[in-house]
Amino acid sequence: MQDSTPILLVCTRADLTKVSRIYPQNPYLKEDFYHLERVRLPCMTIEEGSYVLLFHNRSKKWLVKVTSEKKMHTHLGVIDISSLIGLKYGSIHYTPLGKIIYLLKPTIHDFIMKSERRTQIVYPKDLGYIAVRAGITNGSRVLEIGTGSGAITTFLSSLVKLTGHIYSYDINHESVEIARRNLNKAGMSDFVTLKELDAHNAIEERDFDAAIVDLGDPWTIVQDVLEALRPSGCFVAICPTINQVEKTAIALRSGFADIDCSEIMIRTIEAREGMTRPSMRMVGHTAYLIFARKVLT
Repeated sequence: MQDSTPILLVCTRADLTKVSRIYPQNPYLKEDFYHLERVRLPCMTIEEGSYVLLFHNRSKKWLVKVTSEKKMHTHLGVIDISSLIGLKYGSIHYTPLGKIIYLLKPTIHDFIMKSERRTQIVYPKDLGYIAVRAGITNGSRVLEIGTGSGAITTFLSSLVKLTGHIYSYDINHESVEIARRNLNKAGMSDFVTLKELDAHNAIEERDFDAAIVDLGDPWTIVQDVLEALRPSGCFVAICPTINQVEKTAIALRSGFADIDCSEIMIRTIEAREGMTRPSMRMVGHTAYLIFARKVLT
């Protein structure tokens, strides 16, 4: 049967080398023309086995996997999850109590905030700044030390795919398994290698574009990371306390430059006609972020 999946034709001649490396079986090129490749577009219809965000309001939303014969009991009424199969993302669904549920396609933000966890995660307010400062993009090779529940791993893998990769180290078996489940849920497992190892004196890979360290003692791993980074590669440490920042900054004086530390806070705005004001609550301190760049000495 002929595949009727929608296709998107890409890309410019400037991207030919990268695309040909991904799809060597179809190296189509004619001089002065575009290189075209068949790419599957994201499905906008809810299918069995896919995830959907059931959104009622900001405080009442659920990320669920759609399966046949599945029902979910909520204070809004019993939601027949199997009845969502075949509907389009963005549709409105009414519960038996007449309450409106919006069927939204989950974003990486949704997968992270609704992830399974046993430890504190790095919040989106910090994730975006880390990626920009570290220059992480499609094709980047990233070292992560301290997988935790996989929040950073999930986010960064969504940036580096399809040609990049994340190598993530953690010594805790339970954390590694939780991260594996979260990555599978978000569809990012193909772009991550999880290693249940102590990264101290054990980092097996080299030539990383960036390294993200989320340990209680990041200063102890600085020299190991230095050897694994490419020249000019970015070191990032996530530190809950200022004492950790101080010790890490001192350790970074050997082999690194452009050492910088930041803290990010975010406050939502209650936007209502004639009554717009800042929210009474905000996400304040979650972590200090320390950055540095590898230099040749």
